Amino acid sequence: MKTTLKLSGIATAVALVSVMASCQNKDDKGATVKKSDSTTVSNNEKIVYVNSDSLLTKYHYFKDLKEKLEAKSKTAQTDLASKEQAFKREVAQYQQQANTLPADQRASTEERLARKQQELQAYSQNAGAAIQNEQAAENEKLYDKVADYLKEYAKKKGYKMVLGYSKGNGTILFADESLDVTSEVIVGLNDAYKK
Repeated sequence: MKTTLKLSGIATAVALVSVMASCQNKDDKGATVKKSDSTTVSNNEKIVYVNSDSLLTKYHYFKDLKEKLEAKSKTAQTDLASKEQAFKREVAQYQQQANTLPADQRASTEERLARKQQELQAYSQNAGAAIQNEQAAENEKLYDKVADYLKEYAKKKGYKMVLGYSKGNGTILFADESLDVTSEVIVGLNDAYKK
Protein backbone atom coordinates (compact mmCIF):
# COMPACT_ATOMS: atom_id res chain seq x y z
CA MET A 1 0.00 0.00 0.00
CA LYS A 2 2.79 2.40 0.89
CA THR A 3 4.53 1.54 -2.29
CA THR A 4 1.38 2.34 -4.20
CA LEU A 5 1.25 5.70 -2.49
CA LYS A 6 4.93 6.27 -3.18
CA LEU A 7 4.53 5.36 -6.86
CA SER A 8 1.50 7.62 -7.21
CA GLY A 9 3.42 10.38 -5.44
CA ILE A 10 6.20 10.12 -7.98
CA ALA A 11 3.71 10.18 -10.82
CA THR A 12 2.24 13.34 -9.35
CA ALA A 13 5.68 14.92 -9.02
CA VAL A 14 6.63 13.96 -12.57
CA ALA A 15 3.36 15.35 -13.91
CA LEU A 16 3.83 18.61 -12.00
CA VAL A 17 7.40 19.00 -13.24
CA SER A 18 6.32 18.42 -16.83
CA VAL A 19 3.47 20.92 -16.51
CA MET A 20 5.81 23.50 -14.98
CA ALA A 21 8.40 22.90 -17.68
CA SER A 22 5.82 23.29 -20.43
CA CYS A 23 4.56 26.50 -18.83
CA GLN A 24 8.10 27.82 -18.68
CA ASN A 25 8.71 26.89 -22.32
CA LYS A 26 5.52 28.69 -23.28
CA ASP A 27 6.68 31.82 -21.43
CA ASP A 28 10.18 31.63 -22.96
CA LYS A 29 8.96 31.38 -26.54
CA GLY A 30 6.60 34.33 -26.12
CA ALA A 31 4.37 35.30 -29.03
CA THR A 32 6.67 34.02 -31.77
CA VAL A 33 5.35 30.45 -31.55
CA LYS A 34 1.64 29.86 -31.43
CA LYS A 35 0.51 26.81 -29.45
CA SER A 36 -2.43 24.81 -30.72
CA ASP A 37 -5.53 24.70 -28.55
CA SER A 38 -5.77 20.91 -28.54
CA THR A 39 -3.47 18.90 -26.35
CA THR A 40 -2.01 16.13 -28.47
CA VAL A 41 1.08 14.09 -27.87
CA SER A 42 3.48 14.21 -30.77
CA ASN A 43 5.15 11.07 -32.00
CA ASN A 44 8.50 11.96 -30.45
CA GLU A 45 7.02 12.62 -26.99
CA LYS A 46 6.00 9.20 -25.71
CA ILE A 47 4.20 8.91 -22.42
CA VAL A 48 3.03 5.58 -21.07
CA TYR A 49 1.67 4.41 -17.76
CA VAL A 50 1.88 1.45 -15.44
CA ASN A 51 -1.08 0.35 -13.35
CA SER A 52 0.41 0.39 -9.85
CA ASP A 53 -2.22 -1.94 -8.41
CA SER A 54 -1.61 -4.64 -11.03
CA LEU A 55 2.12 -4.17 -10.74
CA LEU A 56 2.08 -4.90 -7.03
CA THR A 57 -0.25 -7.88 -7.25
CA LYS A 58 1.67 -9.57 -10.09
CA TYR A 59 5.29 -8.70 -9.27
CA HIS A 60 6.81 -11.85 -7.72
CA TYR A 61 9.34 -9.90 -5.66
CA PHE A 62 6.51 -7.96 -4.00
CA LYS A 63 4.57 -11.17 -3.31
CA ASP A 64 7.64 -12.80 -1.75
CA LEU A 65 8.40 -9.68 0.25
CA LYS A 66 4.83 -9.49 1.52
CA GLU A 67 4.89 -13.14 2.59
CA LYS A 68 8.25 -12.69 4.32
CA LEU A 69 7.06 -9.63 6.27
CA GLU A 70 3.76 -11.26 7.18
CA ALA A 71 5.62 -14.33 8.47
CA LYS A 72 7.92 -12.15 10.59
CA SER A 73 4.95 -10.22 11.93
CA LYS A 74 3.10 -13.42 12.77
CA THR A 75 6.17 -14.83 14.53
CA ALA A 76 6.55 -11.64 16.57
CA GLN A 77 2.84 -11.71 17.48
CA THR A 78 3.07 -15.35 18.54
CA ASP A 79 6.16 -14.64 20.63
CA LEU A 80 4.50 -11.63 22.26
CA ALA A 81 1.32 -13.60 22.97
CA SER A 82 3.40 -16.34 24.60
CA LYS A 83 5.21 -13.81 26.81
CA GLU A 84 1.90 -12.15 27.74
CA GLN A 85 0.37 -15.53 28.69
CA ALA A 86 3.37 -16.36 30.88
CA PHE A 87 3.08 -12.96 32.57
CA LYS A 88 -0.67 -13.42 33.15
CA ARG A 89 -0.05 -16.83 34.71
CA GLU A 90 2.57 -15.32 36.99
CA VAL A 91 0.19 -12.51 38.03
CA ALA A 92 -2.63 -15.01 38.65
CA GLN A 93 -0.30 -17.17 40.76
CA TYR A 94 0.74 -14.12 42.79
CA GLN A 95 -2.89 -13.08 43.30
CA GLN A 96 -3.70 -16.53 44.69
CA GLN A 97 -0.80 -16.38 47.14
CA ALA A 98 -0.93 -12.65 47.98
CA ASN A 99 -2.93 -13.08 51.21
CA THR A 100 -0.50 -15.66 52.58
CA LEU A 101 2.69 -13.73 51.81
CA PRO A 102 4.37 -11.38 54.29
CA ALA A 103 4.10 -7.66 53.42
CA ASP A 104 7.74 -7.24 52.37
CA GLN A 105 7.59 -10.26 50.05
CA ARG A 106 4.29 -8.98 48.57
CA ALA A 107 5.88 -5.58 47.91
CA SER A 108 8.97 -7.08 46.25
CA THR A 109 6.83 -9.42 44.12
CA GLU A 110 4.61 -6.53 43.03
CA GLU A 111 7.69 -4.47 42.09
CA ARG A 112 9.10 -7.41 40.13
CA LEU A 113 5.77 -7.92 38.31
CA ALA A 114 5.53 -4.18 37.54
CA ARG A 115 9.05 -4.30 36.04
CA LYS A 116 8.12 -7.37 34.02
CA GLN A 117 5.01 -5.61 32.74
CA GLN A 118 7.10 -2.60 31.68
CA GLU A 119 9.63 -4.91 30.01
CA LEU A 120 6.81 -6.66 28.18
CA GLN A 121 5.41 -3.33 26.96
CA ALA A 122 8.90 -2.21 25.86
CA TYR A 123 9.42 -5.54 24.09
CA SER A 124 6.09 -5.12 22.29
CA GLN A 125 6.93 -1.57 21.20
CA ASN A 126 10.46 -2.53 20.10
CA ALA A 127 9.22 -5.53 18.14
CA GLY A 128 6.59 -3.39 16.42
CA ALA A 129 9.12 -0.68 15.62
CA ALA A 130 11.60 -3.23 14.28
CA ILE A 131 9.00 -4.70 11.94
CA GLN A 132 7.94 -1.23 10.77
CA ASN A 133 11.57 -0.25 10.14
CA GLU A 134 12.20 -3.44 8.19
CA GLN A 135 9.02 -2.90 6.20
CA ALA A 136 10.06 0.68 5.39
CA ALA A 137 13.52 -0.49 4.29
CA GLU A 138 12.05 -3.27 2.15
CA ASN A 139 9.52 -0.87 0.60
CA GLU A 140 12.41 1.44 -0.28
CA LYS A 141 14.22 -1.47 -1.96
CA LEU A 142 11.04 -2.38 -3.82
CA TYR A 143 10.59 1.20 -4.99
CA ASP A 144 14.23 1.39 -6.10
CA LYS A 145 13.94 -1.89 -8.04
CA VAL A 146 10.82 -0.72 -9.87
CA ALA A 147 12.15 2.81 -10.49
CA ASP A 148 15.53 1.52 -11.76
CA TYR A 149 13.84 -0.98 -14.03
CA LEU A 150 11.45 1.68 -15.39
CA LYS A 151 14.35 4.05 -16.11
CA GLU A 152 16.06 1.40 -18.24
CA TYR A 153 12.79 0.29 -19.79
CA ALA A 154 11.82 3.85 -20.76
CA LYS A 155 15.27 4.52 -22.16
CA LYS A 156 15.23 1.33 -24.23
CA LYS A 157 11.72 1.97 -25.56
CA GLY A 158 12.25 5.69 -26.12
CA TYR A 159 9.60 6.82 -23.65
CA LYS A 160 9.87 10.29 -22.19
CA MET A 161 7.68 9.59 -19.18
CA VAL A 162 6.27 6.57 -17.37
CA LEU A 163 3.38 7.44 -15.10
CA GLY A 164 1.93 5.40 -12.28
CA TYR A 165 -1.82 4.91 -12.43
CA SER A 166 -4.15 3.44 -9.84
CA LYS A 167 -7.90 3.51 -9.63
CA GLY A 168 -8.09 5.52 -6.40
CA ASN A 169 -5.45 8.02 -7.54
CA GLY A 170 -6.97 11.34 -8.54
CA THR A 171 -3.85 12.50 -10.38
CA ILE A 172 -4.64 10.66 -13.60
CA LEU A 173 -8.34 10.72 -14.25
CA PHE A 174 -8.23 9.00 -17.63
CA ALA A 175 -5.59 7.08 -19.50
CA ASP A 176 -5.99 5.46 -22.91
CA GLU A 177 -5.38 1.73 -22.64
CA SER A 178 -3.03 1.87 -25.62
CA LEU A 179 -0.56 3.66 -23.31
CA ASP A 180 -0.72 0.90 -20.67
CA VAL A 181 2.59 -1.00 -20.52
CA THR A 182 1.88 -2.73 -17.21
CA SER A 183 1.94 -6.31 -18.53
CA GLU A 184 5.22 -5.81 -20.34
CA VAL A 185 6.79 -4.18 -17.27
CA ILE A 186 5.58 -6.98 -14.99
CA VAL A 187 7.10 -9.61 -17.29
CA GLY A 188 10.39 -7.71 -17.36
CA LEU A 189 10.47 -7.18 -13.58
CA ASN A 190 9.67 -10.84 -12.90
CA ASP A 191 12.34 -11.98 -15.37
CA ALA A 192 14.89 -9.71 -13.69
CA TYR A 193 13.82 -11.02 -10.26
CA LYS A 194 14.33 -14.63 -11.32
CA LYS A 195 17.98 -13.93 -12.17
